[in-house]
Amino acid sequence: MDKKRNLRPGTMLYPLPAVIVTCGTADKSNMLTVSWTGTLCSDPAMCYISVRPGRFSYPMIKEQMEFTINLTTEEIAAATDWIGVRSGADYDKWKETGLTPVPGVKVACPSIAESPVNIECRVVQTMPLGSHCMFLAKVEAVHAGEEYMDGKHKFHLEKAEPVVYSHGAYYVCG
Repeated sequence: MDKKRNLRPGTMLYPLPAVIVTCGTADKSNMLTVSWTGTLCSDPAMCYISVRPGRFSYPMIKEQMEFTINLTTEEIAAATDWIGVRSGADYDKWKETGLTPVPGVKVACPSIAESPVNIECRVVQTMPLGSHCMFLAKVEAVHAGEEYMDGKHKFHLEKAEPVVYSHGAYYVCG
């Protein structure tokens, strides 16, 4: 058996999805890059995001109790990274990235037009976990680009070529 190296406890499951979370309202919104996200339940449909309380978007999510998860692609990978290393306190991320806000259907926060899938969520529980707070949310609406759907209304993720994150780098899945 090959020797295995001991890694620090924070080194866990990789790769992780690299998504852009939008929050706030049509009048004042922000975006943040999140990798700690996933599906929790199918009935009712639920998911989560984990956010550091020090992030500029944290109070917006905490106050509104809603957010939208926007899947990313190679086309918007540079914007995804830029959003993750800049604060909305210092930049208008919509203006700086050129991404297009789309009004929410079931939530007040916008989604991103360039994203292949937008998942509108309403927070049902918050869970402080240490460095991050987990927002458990019910999925209120899911929007997918027509170009990723077939004639039988099946979504084809491989056409979207989503981006994942692993140890400081982004990778396209296809």
